[in-house]
Amino acid sequence: MTAFSLEPEQTAWCEELRTLAEERLRPLAEKGEPGRVNRPLLAALGELGLLDRMFGSGALELCLLRESLARGCTEAETALALQGLGTTPVVRAGTPAQRERWLPGVRAGRTVAAFALSEPGAGSDAGALSLAAEPTPGGWRLTGEKCWISNAPEADFATVFARTTPGAGSRGITAFLVPADRPGLTGQPLDMLSPHPIGTLEFDGVPVTADDVLGEPDRGFRVAMDTLNLFRPSVGAFAVGMARAALDATVAHTARRTAFGGPLSDLQAVSHQVAEMATRTEAARLLVFAAAAAYDAGESGVPRRAAMAKLYATETAQYVVDTAVQLHGARALRSGHLLEHLYREVRAPRIYEGASEVQRAIIAKELYAAAAQQADARRTPVQEPAADPRTQEPTV
Repeated sequence: MTAFSLEPEQTAWCEELRTLAEERLRPLAEKGEPGRVNRPLLAALGELGLLDRMFGSGALELCLLRESLARGCTEAETALALQGLGTTPVVRAGTPAQRERWLPGVRAGRTVAAFALSEPGAGSDAGALSLAAEPTPGGWRLTGEKCWISNAPEADFATVFARTTPGAGSRGITAFLVPADRPGLTGQPLDMLSPHPIGTLEFDGVPVTADDVLGEPDRGFRVAMDTLNLFRPSVGAFAVGMARAALDATVAHTARRTAFGGPLSDLQAVSHQVAEMATRTEAARLLVFAAAAAYDAGESGVPRRAAMAKLYATETAQYVVDTAVQLHGARALRSGHLLEHLYREVRAPRIYEGASEVQRAIIAKELYAAAAQQADARRTPVQEPAADPRTQEPTV
């Protein structure tokens, strides 16, 4: 397999996932309360083995999983992705004791995870976070607020990023695994445009110890970036799944809807828009595959490729869904229509896990850094060994 094609077995698996999402997961999603954690849906994802497969897969398989679920049921995709986002730091940086305690429940769909990075004053600029981790004889006490947090406040535990060294920027942040029953930890759900479980977490002297640290003290930003570099291409895959669902609906609608003496598809103004939708969607899909394959292969430039994939795919999905609404007309504006649902869903990924502007900043930073390295290489014959590209820390 290359970064630009799929094996027949992978294509068949994607179709199976799409059908599963439509027939088994969507009915559970429709019974859930918008903006709240849907535990029956999570339990079904666990029972079907999809949560377990997510943690055992590489970036490309994660992208295929997210795209296929999104094409059939966006709520199922989001439930799976939020579990992955909150739990991946435990998988990658957790101690054996932390993994043994929390991962079985997550894989089974019983335990809900949150990823607590953003704050009211530190969203795109994650390195500026101010949640304070004040030293105590037994560890630290966390004081401050997190906002726009996945699965908050209903999660059973959260991966929390706090400042352990004031004034050190991204170098002074520590990642903690914080159970929801810790004293002083509260939160509130937020009513969002997209029906996702998002909320706030308030920390009033929440106690944590060395046993709660994920990775190393003051090295938590690396944990966050390692997680985001894995998930950013798959956010693009989520967007591609929505774009493909909108494109499928549009092809079907314009082929059967008659106007001006024939089907809409006979009108060049319509057919050319559909062609543009399809071309951009395919380009976005290939860019996502390329970024994911590069991550799996440990190639250089992963932060740049991941940022490109997320940027282009999410912006493309916005265009495709918006055009689909236009070609469907007023029926797509009615509550409960697939495109009305997608129109609300598609806006958030352009902001989640780094807004489009942040992705552009990462891309430019990586390009200039590569150019500087090339210039240094021409002047210096001996170079230092390169760092693992999957754990490089772009400034955001």
